[in-house]
Amino acid sequence: MKLTARSEYALLALIYLGRQPADLLVSAETVAIAQGIPPKFLEQIFLSLRRAKYLRSTKGHRGGYQLARRPTEINLAEVVRLFDGALAPTESASRHFYEPTPIEKEEKLLDLFKDIRDWVSARMEATTLADML
Repeated sequence: MKLTARSEYALLALIYLGRQPADLLVSAETVAIAQGIPPKFLEQIFLSLRRAKYLRSTKGHRGGYQLARRPTEINLAEVVRLFDGALAPTESASRHFYEPTPIEKEEKLLDLFKDIRDWVSARMEATTLADML
């Protein structure tokens, strides 16, 4: 598993918003500056996070973004899967994004990658945004 910039920036943005008071609306520009994220890229990420119901937004002069769920209700695995798909090192070892790959020819090798997948998945599913605040 290798995180893309999209999932890294999404995690950074969610952590930043999680540190704000729950009733505060924060502009995308404020988050972008604070976390060093290209603003146009962050807008695309926020759109995906809003559609997936991790964020809510309000338009207008006093508008902005805030978490749509409590930080304890957002685990890292679901955010990474939203942007990057499988947590497994190869698609043939994936539970949610299975695709056949050549590695399946070697059962012991595939078992190793499934063990890695299970460890990474369990660790990331057990880790919430609140744990990172």
